[in-house]
Amino acid sequence: MTLKLGVLGVGYLGRFHALKAAKGVRHRLIGVADADPARASSVAIETGAPPLTIDGLIAASDAVLIASPTRFHAELATKALNAGKHVLVEKPITPTLAEADALIELAAKKNLILQVGHIERFSAGVATLLEAPGAFGRPLYMEATRIAPFRPRGLDVSVVLDLMIHDLDLVMTLANSPLASVDAVGATVFSDHPDIANARLRFANGTVATITASRMALKLERKLRIFGTEGHVSVDFVKRELHAIQKGTPEETHATPVEALPGCVTGSRAWTEHDAMEAEQAAFASACLDGLPSPVPGEAGRAALEAALLVEAAIRQSLAAAGLPETGRFV
Repeated sequence: MTLKLGVLGVGYLGRFHALKAAKGVRHRLIGVADADPARASSVAIETGAPPLTIDGLIAASDAVLIASPTRFHAELATKALNAGKHVLVEKPITPTLAEADALIELAAKKNLILQVGHIERFSAGVATLLEAPGAFGRPLYMEATRIAPFRPRGLDVSVVLDLMIHDLDLVMTLANSPLASVDAVGATVFSDHPDIANARLRFANGTVATITASRMALKLERKLRIFGTEGHVSVDFVKRELHAIQKGTPEETHATPVEALPGCVTGSRAWTEHDAMEAEQAAFASACLDGLPSPVPGEAGRAALEAALLVEAAIRQSLAAAGLPETGRFV
């Protein structure tokens, strides 16, 4: 059985989704739709799938992938769910928690899949990290850095909802505990929303995480350090390397002893990256066709959104305390 998939919104990210969907194994791209007819026609030529109206695409599909600007997510996803179609909506799930709650409730009522596009969950780097929880035990402190060169796309939201939300989702998964408090600072530099941000999250179980995000760097940097009850792990997602120092002996772990740290061993892992977008779409198709739970359900998208909104609120508070305007640019 093949899932008939339509892509709604074929801008920068949506175009890539359409190109991947056109090569799907268990799903078939049946059409694309966009507010810009010329853009829809261009992507249609690339993929071999026809350009359709929004209503026409939803009617012809079993499932809809929504990659429009965030402000349209709730409206388009609601339309698709009400038509009885499964939905994969790009992150963030919606601009507001109320809209996210409404989508989650509607999908449950209709018995439909609502998956959120947190693509990092499907990366080989994150898979490698999650396969080695014994290396660090329960996280006590985490430090994540995600900086990227400035690009004109994605500026309809802050760097928190654009980039930091990936690491918010990851550290919340690793902490596995309710969020207790959030402190943050940030600044608007090139756009109308914060372009740099630093957040400190405290969880109910005592875990603390610090996350830095920027979209105004000269080069890409993505790192994560975890200090846990059993050791320390450092991950460089750009170099595709993981280094760990953990409690244990060479006999127990088959790792190298650390002379300066008696009772500890060290080891490294590397990985070959796969196509995370293809993996994400394949997981969505399997959930729709096989009745499996989505690996990133609406509730997960809502949790990441809630954390992101708390970070944005904390940034506004810090700017106000410093006597700085929320939307003022520094350049």
